[in-house]
Amino acid sequence: MNIKQRVISLLDELEKGKYSNILLNEYFHKNLLNKSERGFITEVFYGVIRNNIFLEYQIEKRTKTIKKNWLKNLLKISFYQISFMKSDYKGVVWEATELAKKKYGIQVGRFINGVIRGYLRDKENEINELRDKKRLDILYSYPKWFYEMISEEYKEKTEIFLKSLKKIPCMSVRVNRLKYSCDEFEELLKKMKIKIIKRIDTIYYIDSGVILYTDEFKDGKIVVQDGASYLAGKLLNPKENEVIVDCCSAPGSKTAVLAELMKNTGKIYSLDIHEHKIKLIDENMKKLGVSNVLTKKLDARNLKEQGIKFDKILVDVPCSGFGVLRKKPEALYNKDITNVEELANLQLEILESVSECLKIGGELIYSTCTIFKKENTDNIEKFLNKNKNFSVIKIEIPENISGQFDRFGGFLIDFTEDILDNFYIIKLRKDF
Repeated sequence: MNIKQRVISLLDELEKGKYSNILLNEYFHKNLLNKSERGFITEVFYGVIRNNIFLEYQIEKRTKTIKKNWLKNLLKISFYQISFMKSDYKGVVWEATELAKKKYGIQVGRFINGVIRGYLRDKENEINELRDKKRLDILYSYPKWFYEMISEEYKEKTEIFLKSLKKIPCMSVRVNRLKYSCDEFEELLKKMKIKIIKRIDTIYYIDSGVILYTDEFKDGKIVVQDGASYLAGKLLNPKENEVIVDCCSAPGSKTAVLAELMKNTGKIYSLDIHEHKIKLIDENMKKLGVSNVLTKKLDARNLKEQGIKFDKILVDVPCSGFGVLRKKPEALYNKDITNVEELANLQLEILESVSECLKIGGELIYSTCTIFKKENTDNIEKFLNKNKNFSVIKIEIPENISGQFDRFGGFLIDFTEDILDNFYIIKLRKDF
């Protein structure tokens, strides 16, 4: 199968509601491809998703409604190559024309040829026109409501912020010290000629995804995890023999961090509302050699009904996910402002409910993988105003992580950070 036909089939599957990262990983496991092929498919697949609004806009300007989704995706791929990759323009036109011709006939091939050539002539003027009209939402492919919220919160830094969320993410893995050491992992990287881009404690950002095909990954010695997610667990500072709950824990990556730091002692309750996710957590804990976790299908808002008081609580709440757009760019297109507001209300409900289960003197981490104040600072303000028995504990952020503290002491890994996911973390203590 032609490599662009592979991308078209992936885009078609994505439109059926599958997650991009899961879809791509499954595809690579089922299809034997070389490094160059995987690299091209990954860049074009994610590139089209990240720039979908811009690409749709350019196609609609040049064609009437295209009934064949296959042709629309072929044009998106071609326009993406012309706009964002150092591609041979003649080669792009020729290949698209031939693919269309073979699938739908000569006339359709000519049509595709004309559309792409037309875009080649106009693309520079198109980009200048969008900038002149201040349509950065289209230029950088963001829904209008999202662009307006970013503009309101980030003012003159809006364009820098918009660009930052379109950056290509790095592969990141965590060394599972229950089974492996950082020294052993670094030796493996040397053998495989994989470079370290950045390191946050046991989290390594590396320049190749082939690490996922190693026995070390299959055996649970290393696990895919971002440094921001890792920090949410580490900053809770779990101690041996404590009783801790991870309230919204699937797939269990933060739970595993807690277990490792506790050296498999004490007890960690790992909660989720979906049965299939509970099974996923169990599978992951077994693979990683974690033995102190008790999974339970439970809505975190009902935790207080269990009658247990915890030494520490991790509250990584369900959120809009806009801090991980580099890895899951399709999240932009399936949420709106109503979703953000509904999620903010749910997050506050969860935080207020689970806080009742914390022992006096106990500590709690509230975190999200999103960027908006509604889900972060605003929720903390509402919580602290209502719960005077809680105070903020200062957290120490590694020097090689960029971001900013809010007025309460919560830290947002933001657009100034090139590598880690955008993430909000704040630590609270129950004083009385």
